[in-house]
Amino acid sequence: MKKILISLAALTLSLSLSAQAEPTPNPVITSMPSLSIAPDARAAGLGDVGVATEADFNSQYWNPAKYAYMYSKGGITANYTPWLRKLVGDIDLAYLAGFYNFGDLGGGIGASFTYFSMGDVALTDLNGTKLQDVRPNEWALDLSYFRKLHEYVSMSVAVRFLYSDLNNGYNSSIGGGTEMHPAWSMAADIGLYYRQPIELPMGESHFSLGFTLKNLGGKMNYADDGSSNFIPSSMNIGVGYELPCDKYNFLTFNLEANKMLVPTRRSKYTAGFDANDETTWLMNQTDYSALNPARGWLMSFADAPTGLKEEFDEVRWGAGIEYSYNKQFFARVGYSYENIWKGNRNVITFGAGFHLSIVSLDVSYCVGLASSNPLDQTMRFTLGFDLAGIKDLVNNRKK
Repeated sequence: MKKILISLAALTLSLSLSAQAEPTPNPVITSMPSLSIAPDARAAGLGDVGVATEADFNSQYWNPAKYAYMYSKGGITANYTPWLRKLVGDIDLAYLAGFYNFGDLGGGIGASFTYFSMGDVALTDLNGTKLQDVRPNEWALDLSYFRKLHEYVSMSVAVRFLYSDLNNGYNSSIGGGTEMHPAWSMAADIGLYYRQPIELPMGESHFSLGFTLKNLGGKMNYADDGSSNFIPSSMNIGVGYELPCDKYNFLTFNLEANKMLVPTRRSKYTAGFDANDETTWLMNQTDYSALNPARGWLMSFADAPTGLKEEFDEVRWGAGIEYSYNKQFFARVGYSYENIWKGNRNVITFGAGFHLSIVSLDVSYCVGLASSNPLDQTMRFTLGFDLAGIKDLVNNRKK
């Protein structure tokens, strides 16, 4: 199970935390942390922002409401990320998404499939004896509906099925450990998107605002001991502004905030909490597992044992700038910030893209700012296809 623990910990907690003495790190820990990984190269190149950016083929992950403003009637995209390659060599994230806009019929639908493989893992018993070779994995399948509510406003809803198998169904209790089994849950998203054109002397600019509630759903249970784990529910708010420099050159600025709607075990809601005694801050596993999801969402806004400042420290920020020439060539730079005691996943990101009427290609690269950051040198690749453009090309060839 060593690789499983390494990969899950690296998704939620920077390795540099171990070198610090105080204050005590208090990151937000969830099941299926792979759902929090930005799957596409464009958003990753902008500092992991996408709630309020211009609509693209991967809007299903960030905010399906953006699909209502897509230039194309339909499209599909494939994304690939070789994950945590500074630690291990066979962890991968794959993401497929697509959408179709009904146009005059009103609204449209989107769908996506996420698959996260943790590579080959050798399970051992408490004495270190090898028991079984397994290939842990997680996946999610979702479906969304979006439509315009107004010329400048759209909304979306999505439902998602989550599945996580950390030991491929192997009964680890045979080796003297806790019996584990695959876990599953259901979740829902709500998205809003506002995009308004603003006339300027050099051309038409756009202001955008996005808001989402993601992964609102049940908890996951991997064992029969009554323990349960929150899924990565979150609230996301973003703003963007596209500025035309002239007829062909554009600059877009984006800022986004992400707040996990998950309570931490170090909490002021523990039994016998004493603000002056840190030994009373850790909620026992039984009480933590007994929290229902809705209560956990509310607690996440006010459970920090050290007060309001720590609550603000749980907000992860992203900012990015995108330059485009004729909406065909793109260059991107971004910054993602997370407080050192909440995970310390701080990176500078870079990206580039090439878009034609039929196909689009994007790549991104990130540089970790924290020492020994496992996310350093992570690359992402995205390939998209405009179905409407392909259809037009086929029809023209038939003529």
